[in-house]
Amino acid sequence: MNREPTPLHPLLARLREARQTTDTLFSIVKPEFLYERPIAERHRIVFYIGHLDAFDRNLFDQRLFDLPSPNPEFDQLFAFGIDPVDGGLPIDQPHDWPTLAAIHAYVQRIRDDIDARFDPVEITKREDKRGNSGALENAPETLLEVAIEHRLMHAETLAYMLHQLPLHQKTGPAVTENTAAHPLDKTLAREMVHVPAGVATLGLARDSGTFGWDNEFGEHRVEVPAFEMDRYMVTNADWLDFINAGGYAHRDYWRESDWAWKERDGIDKPAFWVRDKSSEESNGSGWKLRTMFAEIALPADWPVYVSHAEASAYAKWAGKSLPTEAQWQRAAEFAPNAPHAQQGNFDFRRWEPSPVQAHPENRSAAGVVGQFGNGWEWTSTTFGPLPGFAPFPFYLGYSANFYDDQHYVLKGGSPRTAACMLRPSFRNWFQAHYQYVYAGFRCVLT
Repeated sequence: MNREPTPLHPLLARLREARQTTDTLFSIVKPEFLYERPIAERHRIVFYIGHLDAFDRNLFDQRLFDLPSPNPEFDQLFAFGIDPVDGGLPIDQPHDWPTLAAIHAYVQRIRDDIDARFDPVEITKREDKRGNSGALENAPETLLEVAIEHRLMHAETLAYMLHQLPLHQKTGPAVTENTAAHPLDKTLAREMVHVPAGVATLGLARDSGTFGWDNEFGEHRVEVPAFEMDRYMVTNADWLDFINAGGYAHRDYWRESDWAWKERDGIDKPAFWVRDKSSEESNGSGWKLRTMFAEIALPADWPVYVSHAEASAYAKWAGKSLPTEAQWQRAAEFAPNAPHAQQGNFDFRRWEPSPVQAHPENRSAAGVVGQFGNGWEWTSTTFGPLPGFAPFPFYLGYSANFYDDQHYVLKGGSPRTAACMLRPSFRNWFQAHYQYVYAGFRCVLT
C-alpha cells in the first residue's frame, strides 16, 4: 500500500530553499576561479562553499542530535569567517585549500545526515515556548532559523564578493538594464520631510516569541525629538556633485581616521564606480557603474553605494548628518502599514538597485520613501548591545565580537537581502572603511 509522503516542515523547506539560493550563487563563478579572493579582507570563495554546511553541522551536532563528522579537520577549517580591521589581511594561497571534489563530498554528506535526522513532529511551534527564553533559544525551530538566516546572510555578503570578480570570471544573465531611462541631467530634488517627535522602539522583547538574533533582544524605547530626513536615499547624481565639488580632497569633511584610510588606500570614488574612458560618447559624466555582470552608463537615480566613512564625509559636506539608529527607526515606525510587506527591491528580486523613487508604496506616513530594500542605510550609531544583552549560548561571538566601536549599524535591506530579515528589529553592521556593502544612506537635520 502506497502512503503519501510526510509533508516537509516549513522550516525544513526553507532550509532547502536557502541551500538552493547559495548553490545558485556559487554557480555564477566559473569553476576555475572559485579559489580567487575578490575582496582582500575576506576568505577565498572556496571557503564559503564548505563553511555554510560546516556551520550547520557544528550548530546541530549534540544540540539536536548526534551528527558524526565526515571530516573533523574540515569542521574546523570551515568553521569561522574573518573580519580584519585596517590590516592583518589573510595570506593563504589556493593550494592551502582542499579540492572542490573533497569539499562537495563533505557538504553533501552533511546535508544528507541532517535531512535524515530531523523529525518534523519534534519541531514544535515557537508559541509553545513563549515566556521561556532559555527553552526558546535551544529549540529546534530556533536553531533551524539560525541556520537559515546565517546562510541567507552569506547569500548577500557573497554577492558583495562576487561583484568584485572580473566580469570574465563569471557567467550570468544577459544585461537588459536600460540606463538611458536614468540620465544624469534629470536629477531628483533633494527634498527633506518632517518626522515628528515620538518614541522609537529598538529591538525585541525577550518574551515576544519572535525569532531574532541576540543583538535584537532587549526592547528599548527611545524618545526622539523632531527632525528632518531626506525623502530619498542619496543618488549617484548627488554623489557626482560631491566628487565635482572636491569632496574627496577636502580634509575638513573627513574624520581623522577616515582621512588616513582614504589617503593610505587611495580612495577617490565609490567601489562600484568605474572611470568612463569613452565619456564623450556616453552621458558625459566621466563614470560608469560596475554591476554584477556588466559596466553600464551611470544611472542618475539609483542609490549610491559607499562606505560609512564616505557617507559621513558627504553628510558633512551637505551640512547635515547621518541619522542615529533611533532616528532611522522612528522614521520607519511612523508608518500606517508594514513598510516591508510587498513593495520594494529585496529578496533577490534584482541583482542591482532600482531608482530611489521606484517604490512609492514603500513609504512612511512622514513621506520617507524606500527605507526597506534597495540598499542598506548607514547610521551614525556604533554597533553595541541593547539593554540586558545576552549572547546566544550556541554562538557566543556572533554579536559580542563586534562591540568594538569600529562597526556601525545599518538598517533596511538591499536587493540581495532575504525578506525574512526585513523585520524592523534587524540590525546589520560593518566597519567604517568597508566599501563593498550594498549600502547607501540618507541624511538628517536636527
